[in-house]
Formats: sequence, C-alpha cells, structure tokens
Amino acid sequence: MSTTRALDGIDETLAPQGRRERNLIYEWLSTVDHKKIGILYIVYSLIFLLIAGFEAMLMRIQLAVPDNHFVSPQTFNELFTMHGTTMVFFVGMPILFGFGNYLVPLMIGARDMAFPRLNAFSFWISAFAGLLLYFSYFGGSGLYAAGSAPSVGWFAYAPLTAKVFSPGHSTDYWTLAIFLSGIGSIGAAVNFVTTIVCMRCKGMRFGRMPLLVWLYLVTACLVFVAVSPLTAAQIMLTLDRYLGAHFFDTQAGGSAVLWMHFFWIFGHPEVYILVLPAFGFASEIIPVFSRKAIFGYPAMVGATVAIGFISLGVWAHHMFTVGLGPSANTFFVFATMVISVPTGIKIFNWLATIWGGKLIFKTPMLFSIAFLFQFLIGGLTGIMLSVAPFDWQLGNSYFVVAHFHYILVGAILSMIFAAFYYWYPKMTGRMLSETIGKWHFWLFIIGFHLTFDFMHIPGLLGMPRRIYTYEANRGWGTLNMIVSIGAAIQAISILIFAYNLVHSYFKGKAAGHDPWDAWTLEWSTPSPPPDYNFAVEPAVNSRRPLWDLKHPDDPDSDYE
Repeated sequence: MSTTRALDGIDETLAPQGRRERNLIYEWLSTVDHKKIGILYIVYSLIFLLIAGFEAMLMRIQLAVPDNHFVSPQTFNELFTMHGTTMVFFVGMPILFGFGNYLVPLMIGARDMAFPRLNAFSFWISAFAGLLLYFSYFGGSGLYAAGSAPSVGWFAYAPLTAKVFSPGHSTDYWTLAIFLSGIGSIGAAVNFVTTIVCMRCKGMRFGRMPLLVWLYLVTACLVFVAVSPLTAAQIMLTLDRYLGAHFFDTQAGGSAVLWMHFFWIFGHPEVYILVLPAFGFASEIIPVFSRKAIFGYPAMVGATVAIGFISLGVWAHHMFTVGLGPSANTFFVFATMVISVPTGIKIFNWLATIWGGKLIFKTPMLFSIAFLFQFLIGGLTGIMLSVAPFDWQLGNSYFVVAHFHYILVGAILSMIFAAFYYWYPKMTGRMLSETIGKWHFWLFIIGFHLTFDFMHIPGLLGMPRRIYTYEANRGWGTLNMIVSIGAAIQAISILIFAYNLVHSYFKGKAAGHDPWDAWTLEWSTPSPPPDYNFAVEPAVNSRRPLWDLKHPDDPDSDYE
C-alpha cells in the first residue's frame, strides 16, 4: 500500500510537467503566431540543409578521384536530384520565408501577418512536401511504392521523366512534392503582399519602409508569376505519365523543349526569389555596422523593382544550347545583360554606404562583406555566360555549376548566415558566440573558395556537368580533389555553425532588446518579442524610427 501511495505521489508530481510538455508541443503544432511559424520554417530548413549537405559530400567523394566507384551511377543520379531539389525548394525558399515571416510584421509595426491561418497552412503544406519527397526513399511494398529516390535531376528534363525511362513512382513523389511546395509558396506570397500593403503602422508610407520589406514585397510578386507555371507543368507531367496526354513526349507530337520553357520560366526568377531577400539582409546589416544610413534609398527601391520585372524575361539564357534561333538568342542575351544594370546599382550603393563609415567587424558584417565580393564574381561569370557563343561552349560544363553555386552559396547562403548572427538575438534573447562565429566564417570562406574557384577550371577544360566519374587521362583529378577538400571544410564550418546555434541558445550572453544599436522597429521590442509584438501601435516619422527616438538631436534623423 505504501508503495502504491508513493507511486501515486510520483504520478502527481510528474503529471503537471507532462502536461506542460504536451501543451508546449500542441502550442507549436497549432500556432498561428507569425514569429513561431517563422522559427518553424527556419528550423525545418536547417534540418534539410544538413541533409542536402550530406548528399553533396557523397557526390564530392565520388568525384574526388578518377574512375571512382564509391557510389553507383544510379545512386549518384539520385543524390544529384535530391540535393538540388532540397536546396532550392526545401532549404532556400523556406528559410527565407521564415525570416520574412518573423521580421516583416515587426518591421512595419503590425501585430501579425494578414492571414494567420493561411500562414500556418502554407508552412505545414510546404513541410509535408519535403517529407513526401524523402518518403520516396522509404516507400513500402505495394501499388504506391517508390522503392528509390527520383533520379531525373532537379530540373527533370523530358524525356527522363517519361514512364519508359522512369518507371515506378519515385518521379511521382518528386512531382507531387514540388506541386505541394508551390501551393505553400503561393499562400505565403499572398500573405506577404497583403500584410505589407495593408497593415503598415501609422506614418509608414511606402517611402519609409525598410528595404528588407520592399525586397520581400517584390519577392512575393515574383512568386505569384514564377511558381504558377511550374505548378501547371507538374500537372501536365502527371497527365503525361498516367493519362497519355503527351505534352512532353516528342514521339507522340509533344515537345521536350516545352518542359524546358515551363521549368526555366520558373527557374530563373527563382534565383531572384532567393537572392532578393539576401539583398534585403545586406541592406539592413551593412548600414548598421557602417554606422551610416543606406546610400541612395530611392535608387535601391527602383533597382529592386527593375530586377523583379526584368528577371521574368531572361529564362531562355538557360536554353542557348537548345538552338532557339538567332532572334530568340539575341533577345535573351540583351535581357540577361540588362539585368546587370540594376544589380550593379545595388552593389555600388552598398559600397557607398561602407565608404567613410565607422565599420564594426562583427560576424554579420564579415559575412556581408564576403557576400559583396562573392556576388560580384558570380555576377560577372553570369554576364560571361549571357554571351550565346560563350555559353554554347560552356553551358553544359562544370563552369556553370561553379557560377550558380557562387550565387546560391557564396551570395545567398552567406547572407543567410549574416542574418542568423544579426537577428538570432532578437529571436532568442541570446547572442551567438563571436569567437565561434569567426571560426565558422573563416572556415566557410576558405572552403567555399577552394571548392568553387577551382571548379571553374575543369569546366574550362571540358569537364561536363552531371557525370558520375571520369578517366584519369583527362587531367581533372587534382582539381577535383581540391574541390572536394574545400567541400569538406565547408561541411565542418556548417557543423560549427549548428553547434553555435544550440550552445548559444542555452548558454549565450543575454542580448537585451537592441544589442546592435540599430534603427528599425523590431529592435524596439523585447528579445524575444511578446506574442502581440507591440502593446501600442507604433507611429513613425522617418525611415529610421528607432534611431530618431535614441538621437532626437541628430539633424539627419528625420529625413525622406
């Protein structure tokens, strides 16, 4: 009896704790708070970043030496497909949507996104899409079994996706995952546009919005236009595979090039969907650590809108090697070169902001400076590839792989890291370690340049993309070994970053509400902000409202 009473006592003691844990789990699963949904996006994306990085390392081990058989050709194609799909759809887009979810309402003085339930739905449908893609590895027996991951490339060119070349259901998992991801992305875009246009606080005219908010507004508009054709193409592909529609079946009167148009009408604006929020991070971080207002605010806004518009008309520069004809080639050469003009305006304005400033070389600023250099190099190689004859020679080589990784990793991922170091204190109330952050920065930069600087060279020497292995007499072995060593160094740096996130959450220095002496509205709230964001709706009189409050005698504080 005494034992029973003792156990009853333990149950009574543990029950409240168990209920608290259950309530906490339920709270996160059912939340419609934009900040919690933003964090869910970010954590989900970080998990997939580790998975996609592991897939990349397996590919780099395979290519490190000639005539290697570390993985089979089929496995290599699966890794290639899953890595690319994961990085674009389940790392890049969700992590940027996550930062936008968290920051945009705080920056415009709103208490939440315009449609909180749609916001939650958009996250969970996107999360389910990523899980569905990876379920293709583990599908059980029976009619709907996948048996293996898709192996059609992240671009899934026809006829690789035809039933005869891609039997089973692995490609169907890929198609359905991308379709559902598109639904989530469009839902998020609806929310961003409505929130930014309709829910700004008193005094926050469009000319006073933080540049990050402007960039998310243009990004959301691009999502509307660019994701819809890809979603339609997934439906057409499913009809091809199961109902004999023959949209992309050349033997039945369809067109494989039609799929390429649909995919790249999405695929090139997608680059800007990913890079524009990174531009926004740079436009907020660089001024704070230069102790200067952003140079040329109206020009930066105009350049953002121009990039969004022009990016919708450059997709076929990915298709120069198809043979579109001189008229189409000329148009897309011109459009690709023109988009460098507003992009160049942004680079010059960031440099002008840094010039003469009182620079503070904290980790967010280090990643931002690296971003400027790496984005410039990636942009210059992009201009080289915009020249159709040059692209005919190198469009299917590793030179292009190096180019787009310069943008996706060197520019976008660098600014995502900068954003983590800058806004992590606001999200958690804890500072990330500067010492660990600098280890992360230098290892990442060294690894990045070993990988992608040297990757250009085998491309120039003729190494084609999407190959499983190569012969020793090609002369690419040493260069590929250097590239793989660089990839390993990057992997170590990302593990250090993950350790910093977890360690600092529990043992990091308390941040306070404004550790960077910044000037946008999110820094006026506690760290982390309360559920309601602002007890009283703020009112602003300039582009730097918090700076005006802290420095009322500054002659430049209230400017337009």
